[in-house]
Amino acid sequence: MSHTTTDEPVRRASGATVPVLAFAGIVVAVMQTLLVPVIKDLPRLLDTSPSNATWVLTSTLLSGAVATPIMGRLGDLFGKRRMLIASLSVMVVGALLSALTDALVPMIVGRTLQGVAMGAIPLGIGLMRDMLPRERLGSAMALMSSSIGVGGGLALPAAALVAQNTDWHALYFGAAGLGVLSIALTLLVVPESPLRAKGSFDLPGALGLSAGLILFLLPVSKGSDWGWSSPTTLGLFAAAVVVLLLWGLMELRVAAPLVDLRTTARREVLLTNLASIMVGVSFFVISLVLPQLLQLPAETGYGLGQSMVVAGLCVAPLGLTMMFTAPVYARLSARYGPRTTLIIGLLIIGVGYAGGLGLMNAAWQTVVTSVLIGAGIGLAYSSLPALIIGAVPASETGAANGLNTLMRSIGTSVSSAVIGMVLANTSNVVGGVAVPTMHGFRVSFLIAAGAVAVGLVLAFFLPRRSPAGVSQLRASSEEDANLARAEQALAGAGQPPHGFRGRVLAADGAPVARAKVTLIDRHGRQAGATLSAGDGSYALAVPAQGPYVLAARAAGHPPLAHAATHGGDRPVDLDLSLPGETVPA
Repeated sequence: MSHTTTDEPVRRASGATVPVLAFAGIVVAVMQTLLVPVIKDLPRLLDTSPSNATWVLTSTLLSGAVATPIMGRLGDLFGKRRMLIASLSVMVVGALLSALTDALVPMIVGRTLQGVAMGAIPLGIGLMRDMLPRERLGSAMALMSSSIGVGGGLALPAAALVAQNTDWHALYFGAAGLGVLSIALTLLVVPESPLRAKGSFDLPGALGLSAGLILFLLPVSKGSDWGWSSPTTLGLFAAAVVVLLLWGLMELRVAAPLVDLRTTARREVLLTNLASIMVGVSFFVISLVLPQLLQLPAETGYGLGQSMVVAGLCVAPLGLTMMFTAPVYARLSARYGPRTTLIIGLLIIGVGYAGGLGLMNAAWQTVVTSVLIGAGIGLAYSSLPALIIGAVPASETGAANGLNTLMRSIGTSVSSAVIGMVLANTSNVVGGVAVPTMHGFRVSFLIAAGAVAVGLVLAFFLPRRSPAGVSQLRASSEEDANLARAEQALAGAGQPPHGFRGRVLAADGAPVARAKVTLIDRHGRQAGATLSAGDGSYALAVPAQGPYVLAARAAGHPPLAHAATHGGDRPVDLDLSLPGETVPA
């Protein structure tokens, strides 16, 4: 798949772009944990049975899993900013619907619409990749990737405070307000990316993936209610396998698939996605265990007897630490690479869970555990989009990151099901009420540590450097994306070339490697840039016909600028020994 561009001039990202996109990610994450403080009261609040009430949570999980890769692909095709605003708008409608009802079915519909916003995370990462310069990209993607944990951690105490002191519908009105604010800021601050993928939207692929995900995640989330060995649970799992296999065979035969499975099967992409599942499992365990431990009465002998608000505040450092690790990740990744940073993050998570086994006796100890695990998850989450982006073409950024975000969601879903089953099977029944035990909490921490160990093994098998032949299809900034488009446009089989090509030469006629060649349009804006290859060759595509300036710069040579007019395939050698000359049209 290759890129095309719009005819619009590229708007460079302002300093506010990254915070605004990260805020959108935080708002989306808030929707995921909004109901945690009132989960146990949902049957009463909605006048329904406990099994029916769980659909309020399950519906958001399913719609988020389905929407994430679909919105990523739509963003690649039609504009990432446009799809980001669309997903946030659907979320606002869903939040308002939930805020205005006490009935089960409208509440489920509203929560389903809210789940669509999960696509905002990969869309934000894709926008950053398309617009930000290389030196800002690492920390920006780290913050965006961690925003789902940041929002989840901060939402717990805030939602608990609202639920304790006001009507619970205020949670949804507040979420809708945050969504509207995020849309307004995005419209004002965030420019649209000019990069587009060629092809059409794969509707059969979207329907097939949606069906397969629902058939898989439904028994994962409801298995404890239905019974893990029940015919319904086993039948849905079997149907999921069949549907996903058929979907995969279909995607391999489609020219422009929803998910490029050949790219997904690359070693770096595959191992990163599998590691993402393990990180998702480890992230959700602490979110399930510590709030329960903190709120259990002290009379149990191990409960810490804290209020809902205090419990949320003790877990909030999990999200805050994830946010503060973004600049740390940028430094570590710049020096050692995202693979090493992922390994460091997983090691810290493992230490956090191992130490947490003995830090369950006081509220301050849970804060220490939250900080340590939050730092590790922040580093691990920050590494994942960089690993994915380093392995896929620029035209597949949104879809690839959407699939990676989906893998994290699958990890949290599996974690919720497994830990819920463990806590239920190890609980004591007191007065007809199941009370979780310290044994169950510790087994849950051990499961998280096991997931981290699996993630470490996967991370160690990630390649240390980019596979040969793929690097020219990658883009870590707008500049690199322009280079990818140029190479594809100038070397495409059977396609007329549109741009400039040539060599950068020194005074003695020798080729100059790694010279910076910049294409400047008539408005004085950068329209493309690249580095010359080892033989001095370069290639730059142009977004539209017209006059341009080709500027070349290399260490030890004076800068050079050539005026040139695009009219097809234009060979232009840039001789750095000359002060500059005009190339005739």
